[in-house]
Formats: sequence, C-alpha cells, structure tokens
Amino acid sequence: MPTTRERTEIFAVEDGHLVRKVVPRLGEPYEHRCPQEAFEQIAHAAEELGAQGFTLDSLLEYERSAGRDVTFTNVAVVLAFLRERGVLDVRHRRNYAATESVHLDAMTEYHALAENG
Repeated sequence: MPTTRERTEIFAVEDGHLVRKVVPRLGEPYEHRCPQEAFEQIAHAAEELGAQGFTLDSLLEYERSAGRDVTFTNVAVVLAFLRERGVLDVRHRRNYAATESVHLDAMTEYHALAENG
C-alpha cells in the first residue's frame, strides 16, 4: 500500500533573502525568495493594515500604490512566514496582526532565523 507524502514547508535566510522551500504532496519541490529590503517593507505594510485585516492582493495593491517595487511572490513568502511564526493570524481568509508590533516581531523572527537556521 503506497504511503501518502505530506506537504512540507520550511524557511531559511540565505544571502540576504528569506527563502520558502516547499515539498508538495504531489509534484516537484520548489522554492521562492524575498530580499530582506522587500521583507521589511512588507512587514511595515502588514503592521499598518493589520488591525483592519488584509488579503495578499490588498497588501500587494497597497505596496504598489505607495510606489514600492514588490512582487506577488515576495508578499506570499512574507505572509506565509509571518503566519507560521504567529505574527499574523488568519480569520475568514484575511490576515490580522497577532502581535502589537508586527514589523518589530517580523524583523526579530527574520534575524533569529538568520542566526539560528
């Protein structure tokens, strides 16, 4: 009887980028990167929008309307990391701040991961 593979997701900091490595249940493993500068910008935006709640698309639109050059993938990587670390909470498909200082907590988690792997 074949075993079913579980989806796994891990994060790392490599060469100044947050890296999201995923092994899906089916298909080939993949990884996506977000540079530290974009990570910090997205963390600031998540803090600004966190009380009212936001989606990936609304955060991306907010960033682009402010003239920041971030990609859909950058936002997706950061949101997945912040949810995994308990900095953001998801309710009814919207992300909300789970801490009082999303940006500070996001940067703490980023640097802790960079230091400790």
